Amino acid sequence: MGTVIGQITTCNSAEHRCLAHHEVKIVAVIKGGAAPNLDPDADLPVAHTDEELARLGGLDANDRVEVTPWIESVGRFSFVTGDPKAVDLAAFEWVGQKVAAAIVDWRRERR
Repeated sequence: MGTVIGQITTCNSAEHRCLAHHEVKIVAVIKGGAAPNLDPDADLPVAHTDEELARLGGLDANDRVEVTPWIESVGRFSFVTGDPKAVDLAAFEWVGQKVAAAIVDWRRERR
């Protein structure tokens, strides 16, 4: 899986427009935070290290990623964080593509 926590990437989120097209640093992964059947009162596991993330099964399309944006004018990352979907980060677009390909394959098999 490689390094996730601490990675710097670009956010392409339509959901979090204030982060869109900005460089962000990953500080945590919220497992299941983007699941379609998410219980808003659920106590979801949060990985703050790559080791914790691996123990939780790695990154997938149902996860949210806690990120902090780069503030160019002051030359540092913000203290404020956001939580876009993992598939909305440039570094993890492959996660969404992998899920989409699996859905297409599943539909072909059902015909």
